[in-house]
Amino acid sequence: MPTSASEIQEQAKSILDAIAFTLFEECQPLNRDFSNIPDRPGIYAIRHKYEGLLYIGKTKSLRSRFKGGHKAFLWAWLDKYNDKDVRIAVQIIPYSRNPALLLELEAIILRATEPPYNVQIPME
Repeated sequence: MPTSASEIQEQAKSILDAIAFTLFEECQPLNRDFSNIPDRPGIYAIRHKYEGLLYIGKTKSLRSRFKGGHKAFLWAWLDKYNDKDVRIAVQIIPYSRNPALLLELEAIILRATEPPYNVQIPME
């Protein structure tokens, strides 16, 4: 488990590389029960085949996070993306007993990428 700021930065870069640069075809396709996604803690990305990263998040249980629904899927539908062009990249984080570390890793990755679906919808 990384402990220093530089180790945490390196871990965040490694996670970002894994979720952003895994071949799209190797990412997990969408399905109804998400049985193809591990039921483990981790950081995930909703990716579009051509647009790239749409959303990045962290969770204690990757599979449960998607089984309960996810706003990124609704937004992708509203943007009229074909479901075959949206996939999930996951990176398991083995040290889930430290939720603050997951939060810090996610924050570093979000600052580096600024995915469009992570922004808040302005109130009208």
